[in-house]
Amino acid sequence: MTSFDDLLSLPIFSNSPVAWLAAVAVAAGVFILLFGVRRAVRSYHRRFEKAGVGALVQIPLRVLSRTTLLFFVVLALFAGFQVLVLGVTGTRLSMTAITIALFWQAGIWAAATASAWLERKRQQRSAFASIGIIGVVANAVIWSFVVLLTLDNLGVDVTALVAGLGIGGIAVALAVQNIFGDLFASLSIALDRPFVEGDFLVVGDVLGTVETIGIKSTRLRSLSGEQVVMPNADLLGSRVRNYGRMVERRVVFATAVAYDTSIEVIERLPRVIRDIVEAQADTRFDRSHFVAHGAGTLDFETVYYVRSSDYNRYMDIQEAINLRLHKEFARLGVEFAYPTQKVLVASFAMQEAA
Repeated sequence: MTSFDDLLSLPIFSNSPVAWLAAVAVAAGVFILLFGVRRAVRSYHRRFEKAGVGALVQIPLRVLSRTTLLFFVVLALFAGFQVLVLGVTGTRLSMTAITIALFWQAGIWAAATASAWLERKRQQRSAFASIGIIGVVANAVIWSFVVLLTLDNLGVDVTALVAGLGIGGIAVALAVQNIFGDLFASLSIALDRPFVEGDFLVVGDVLGTVETIGIKSTRLRSLSGEQVVMPNADLLGSRVRNYGRMVERRVVFATAVAYDTSIEVIERLPRVIRDIVEAQADTRFDRSHFVAHGAGTLDFETVYYVRSSDYNRYMDIQEAINLRLHKEFARLGVEFAYPTQKVLVASFAMQEAA
């Protein structure tokens, strides 16, 4: 057992009082300097946050402001010990202490970076449950690495521990692979953002608005009012049509007029239809043509774009176009075509004469 005299015989206690005073002065100076830098960083962070400066500036300042006082103390003591004669054992212990402190502070910085990034995602209208899961997973990975590195620097053999965790993780993954499939699908939705809450989706024969994106499933509110629950894995495995991301809506509509319409009017109709479409707000006209001679109609086809994804807005525009078409056709004396059939009947007398 080490006696008190053996401790006093260590090289660190052979330093002169002047060396100890110098070490204390260096440690105090380093601590005050680091504390002042952190205070300035926090002040700039608050100022930039109020000014609404971009995340590329705010996130690094926020991360650096999370530097702990304990880390400053360890750094200050390490700097002070450099003035002293420590010996082999003392040098090894000081290097181990500063390395472990650096690992834990790096873990705090990494966790703060992940938290700031996830908070930015929430502000970008993607605040669903999987965002919280990403934070839990990220923190678990970060602190697992920190603990393993700490144990390794303390001389603990972590090889068997890592191997055991790997085998256990594989067993758990095989047992709950369906749950993990939905979980990773949820993470994929959170990161890739193919849709967000409020988007209108068409998935197979299901039409609805996204209400909630959860850890295992996504809930849609259908047009008929009921809630449709879809597993996230099945949802990503399907072809999803997202009308919430629609920039313009392409509209094709047909107009049919009677065969007795004069050729002069037929030539004018595409221009008339174009003027009606262009008179509507939020529209972009594409084309209007006389496309075919139908069985009993003269067929026109018109294409235009609605500069809005709102379905009700599209219906309002189409209704206004239809009403104007009726007024213009009435003014021009044009009849809309409707199903008709002509029957030729010859008299009996005419048949006898023949």
